[in-house]
Amino acid sequence: AVSAGLAGCAVGTDTGGSVRLPAAMCGIVGLKVSQGVLPLDGIVPLSHTLDTPGPMARWVSDVALMYETLLGRNPAAIDQDRKEDRGLWYELKRGIEGMLLGELSSAEREGVEADVLMLYDNALELLRQHGARIEVFQPSQSFDDLKHASGVIMAAEGYYHHGALYGDEAALLDEDVRPRMLAGGSISASEYIDALCQRKKDQAVLGKQVARFDAIVTPTTPTTARPIQGLDQSVTPAYFTRAANYLDLCGLSLPMGLTAEGLPGGLQILSPAYQEATVLRIGAEYERQGPQAGAPPL
Repeated sequence: AVSAGLAGCAVGTDTGGSVRLPAAMCGIVGLKVSQGVLPLDGIVPLSHTLDTPGPMARWVSDVALMYETLLGRNPAAIDQDRKEDRGLWYELKRGIEGMLLGELSSAEREGVEADVLMLYDNALELLRQHGARIEVFQPSQSFDDLKHASGVIMAAEGYYHHGALYGDEAALLDEDVRPRMLAGGSISASEYIDALCQRKKDQAVLGKQVARFDAIVTPTTPTTARPIQGLDQSVTPAYFTRAANYLDLCGLSLPMGLTAEGLPGGLQILSPAYQEATVLRIGAEYERQGPQAGAPPL
């Protein structure tokens, strides 16, 4: 609806990418906030450890406005800050001169389709041209490792919250989703606690590696959107996004242009927790200078 212009904004829940992934595939902007920044009141949980609500809109400035509104700021104060370029609105206009950004290693690029890589490399070059310093990000664990580690927690908690419902064969539920939810029932209490403890260790180690940069920049998804017919439902597009929830980073996805097929690709910007202003700042500069053809023709 946002991509088609039927709605100005929307709110989603991001457990492993479910704000950033649809934003990328629909050519809009989506913000994954740090855990605890926005309340989870009224949200049906999937994983109480990883769930975060977040705004989606067509432009970075609209997402920033939604973000401040969801924080509960007085509308008059937000409006005054916008007029006077204060606070977050000052950050959106600062540019990226001198910022250090991390790019994917050659190993992490291997599973990304060629058209998405082309858009990604163009995005990196544009960021470089406008003052950013870019170095290869070499974490001690791969995005795939973090995806699987996140998946254990997500599956166990998803089963805890919804296992009884999905175990009811009479319940009218998506038959592609049912086996994924029920799979969490095979995870033991020991495995679940181990996963939570390992997450704390990984946050300490990888958090330091991420903090060396102002942001890590990746494609949001390794591929563009696929036709739903014949789609392998066991394969997740959340290859690059789950790390943010697992490590408690904040992240922004915004359009980085269209492929030769006319499909949008998303650029993901990840920063340490509570640095939402940083990802929005980088996103705003890229949006000002980059390709404007974010949404597919509808």
